[in-house]
Amino acid sequence: MFMKEQVTDILKVLQDMTAEMRLMSETINLQYAEIAKLNRNIEALNRQIRKKDETIAKLTERLSKYENLKKNSGNSSTPPSKENMKDEIVRRTKTLGKPSGKKPGGQEGHDGHKLYCSYTPDEIVNDAPSYCTNCGESLADAERVLDYVTQVISIPELKPVIKEIRHYVMVCKNCGERIRTAPRRKSNDVVYDASVKSLVVYLSVVQFLPYGRIASLLREVFGLAPSEGSLVNWVKEAKRNAQPAIEKVKEYIMSSRVVGFDESGCYCNKRLDWAWIAQTVYYTLIFRADGRNSKVLADKFGDSLERMTAVTDRHSAYFALHFLNHQVCLAHLLRELQYMSELNAKQNWSDRITDLFREAIHERNTNPLAIIPKTSWLGRLDSLLKMNISSLGKKFETLKKGLIKCRDYIFNFLEDPMIPSDNNGSERGIRKLKIKLKNSCTFRSDLGADAFLELHSIIETAKKHNKTPFNAIQALFGA
Repeated sequence: MFMKEQVTDILKVLQDMTAEMRLMSETINLQYAEIAKLNRNIEALNRQIRKKDETIAKLTERLSKYENLKKNSGNSSTPPSKENMKDEIVRRTKTLGKPSGKKPGGQEGHDGHKLYCSYTPDEIVNDAPSYCTNCGESLADAERVLDYVTQVISIPELKPVIKEIRHYVMVCKNCGERIRTAPRRKSNDVVYDASVKSLVVYLSVVQFLPYGRIASLLREVFGLAPSEGSLVNWVKEAKRNAQPAIEKVKEYIMSSRVVGFDESGCYCNKRLDWAWIAQTVYYTLIFRADGRNSKVLADKFGDSLERMTAVTDRHSAYFALHFLNHQVCLAHLLRELQYMSELNAKQNWSDRITDLFREAIHERNTNPLAIIPKTSWLGRLDSLLKMNISSLGKKFETLKKGLIKCRDYIFNFLEDPMIPSDNNGSERGIRKLKIKLKNSCTFRSDLGADAFLELHSIIETAKKHNKTPFNAIQALFGA
């Protein structure tokens, strides 16, 4: 009986455990179903996130084209010398018209361009037949009729002319004094004259060739072999000879009413100096300084600045000086406005200011001698500067603040025909320095840098007086 009760109890316990396990199994199954549902939801959310990430990446890429729009010489103050070839090609060709389908070169029916014969040929050659090709008869006594004329241009043999000068000493019969025409030369027996020195300086300063390439040209073309040290000395000699002219140029600039200024980095002896230009319609002065601040011009030109109308870019140094009048370069402003138009093509604020500036420039060009009041032009500019453009972004606000700061110096060229609307003359004058540095990388000495800048001043001034650079250099050597 006892055993039977025990078995019954055990069975009951087992039944209870089985029911409990069944309940736990059902709970687990429900939890697994819930987990599976959550996993499906998570996967769906992950797909949505990935899709949104892809959309954000595409939008960011599209936006970067506008926010990080590349600046070049067409939409900023970046000089062309700092552009790579690809960017320059894109800039120069992006506004070209559609292809015409025509072949390159002159089109059919186009007269074209040709050289015209000189009225003073150096040599005349008579080309006439000597006998008849039909019967063989001599044409010596036949009538000669001019058919047509051709001229052939050639370069004479590039061969140096060696002139030997024999110096004699004459003994006076009366007193026995030994007489020479000039003191005995203490230098080498063989020297180079002004023609060779002028060519070297021309190749260095005008054609921007390094001394090594100049020496190579002289050796391969002329058979001359001066040392690079001699080339350096000839450039230094030209610099010394140019000093009186440089001082005169400085005097003329200091007495000029309208002067354009600009500055650019100049690497010299492994350090960054600054090359400055001061130029007028007739004179150009380029010099080197160790800084880019207003003190450089104040020390160089003194109180003459107070009698000048300065034409400059918006470099802060120029606004710290007390000029009689001031004109900011509209070419710089137009390039910056072009950048803004490319940055956001949907807005027209920058385009409206661009149109205003171009209209003012056209008005001056149409009436080159007229005195045009600037009041109405300033009023139109003020209305544009009062517009709320905060929604266009920080770069637009920065440009707006810059225009407000130089507002009084934008239209001064209208009231004085002598004031240009841009500072392109100064930029062109100092740009040659960049070409020189691009070829030579740096100046090895302060003297070399100063020689280039001062001789370049002479050359640019000569060009403004319709003189060739080579003739100007020859004059420095008395040739």
